Amino acid sequence: MFSWEKTKKPIVALAPMDGYSDSAFRQIIKIIAPDTIVFSEFVSADGLARAPKKTQKLITFQKIEKPIIFQLFGKNPENFAAAAKVLEDYGASGVDLNFGCPAKKVVGSGHGSDLIRNPNLVAEIVAATKKAVKIPVSAKTRLGIKNSEYLISFCEKIFLAGADAIFIHGRTVAQKFSGEADWSEIYKVKENFSQKIVIGNGDIFSAEEAAKKIKNLDGIMIGRGSFGNPFLFRQIFQKFSQQKILFPKISEIIEICQKHAEILEKEKGSHGILEFRKHFLFFVKNFPGAREMRKKITNIKNSEQVKEILKKIKLLKRKNICYKF
Repeated sequence: MFSWEKTKKPIVALAPMDGYSDSAFRQIIKIIAPDTIVFSEFVSADGLARAPKKTQKLITFQKIEKPIIFQLFGKNPENFAAAAKVLEDYGASGVDLNFGCPAKKVVGSGHGSDLIRNPNLVAEIVAATKKAVKIPVSAKTRLGIKNSEYLISFCEKIFLAGADAIFIHGRTVAQKFSGEADWSEIYKVKENFSQKIVIGNGDIFSAEEAAKKIKNLDGIMIGRGSFGNPFLFRQIFQKFSQQKILFPKISEIIEICQKHAEILEKEKGSHGILEFRKHFLFFVKNFPGAREMRKKITNIKNSEQVKEILKKIKLLKRKNICYKF
């Protein structure tokens, strides 16, 4: 059984990102960096507790993705518990509870980071979920609503309720994704709970940044830094193990890009290719002629059209070996 405590440190994880960390993207990450712990997109605890077909599609995964952590959002402790049990029976390696999403529609429903305002309810959710399953239960949150004044006490409630690990994004809810992530407050959480698993998240776009920010933490979580650059996970593992950082060759980028398109098309049909467009745009960002390629990418409808664009990329040399976003 998967365990945060027994997982080799430093932990490197793919963040739960709605519209990005679906099964196809998780598979690509695991092909490149097998030791990465991958998280799912957000899954509604209310929806999964009622088990509608639409929600069940979101919990589909392949063997290569394990260990896989599914993230639940909602505000009803009983539904969190019921949904976690569904996930455990389905084969999930762990469950993560969303107390950090700052999206307006999520916060407006009293979910995600809005729950930071109600630490007692958060504790109830954690305790109910932990009681319902044997797999690990973790929580993801932010520094606070407008500041980090209550971060330590908030995390204490989460740990006392039974959470096995906590993931902290270094911004407040008010900041959303603006400004610079503040990791200093995350380090303080680890100092206060030295025997607990504490992992930081926010503004990691290179292996060097990962090594600089890890400090006393048990691991790091990568979100937007993975867009168009799934190779970042491998580079971070290389940096942590003091190996030479290897940047991908054109041939590998093309191979991974094509594989991603094929998986999406297989799993989601033509709609999968439409979803692939956003990933493809990030992939080609630093190639010469990217502007012209973007025009074609926004019109692709199948993996064969992806191949045609990739054939032209083979003839190009990259402007910059590093991805810059």
